[in-house]
Amino acid sequence: MTELVFRDDAYAQSCEATVTAINDRGGVVLDRTVFYPTGGGQPGDTGRLRLASGDTIEIATAVKGDGPDEVVHVPAEGQSLPDVGSAVTAEIDWDRRHRLMRIHTCLHLLSAVLPYPVTGGQVSDGKGRLDFDLPEMPMEKDAITARLNELVAEGHDVTPNWITDEELAAQPDLVKTMSVKPPSGHGKVRLIRIADRDLQPCGGTHVRNTSEIGPVEVRKIEKKGRQNRRVSIQFRE
Repeated sequence: MTELVFRDDAYAQSCEATVTAINDRGGVVLDRTVFYPTGGGQPGDTGRLRLASGDTIEIATAVKGDGPDEVVHVPAEGQSLPDVGSAVTAEIDWDRRHRLMRIHTCLHLLSAVLPYPVTGGQVSDGKGRLDFDLPEMPMEKDAITARLNELVAEGHDVTPNWITDEELAAQPDLVKTMSVKPPSGHGKVRLIRIADRDLQPCGGTHVRNTSEIGPVEVRKIEKKGRQNRRVSIQFRE
């Protein structure tokens, strides 16, 4: 089990840790980490592990391990591996992470602007998308863009709330995603609340206030099947 520092503080850019294992694929497991592992449509963090000797190990990504809270740090090709028991400083590439946080939070707003079942989604660096179970789009691209930027500029607080698995089961309407199950099964589930605009289970990382997202635009709307419409967003340059 890895202490997930990012879950309680998405703004933590580094932490002190100890190497607890090297798995059979050369992945590094720590007792605690700021690295978010790939999951829920959000890519894993990149960064580095700094050793007491001054050497660094570049981390290409982070993925989920075998245990419920185990995070595996995947070294870039050609990197040496630390010894089990080594003390390290885990550091993420903060600028990239913050861009992912901004896009991820904006996708929550998109699901509030378009309150329909979500069939898929992806967070990427500087852009993202959601797929909706819709036969026809109820809004044009410019109208969605305008409403998103209104919600961003209004500066709504983004806060976590925890409920039990049983409470979530009793409120199935909280779950918007049809293809991705909420991070339940461990006794409690984290909800992400954006003021009175949106509330849904999510294990990803988000900004503290929608004003941090900055100007965005709907890049395109695509028909991906009879009942599927894909809405892609990006930062406005």
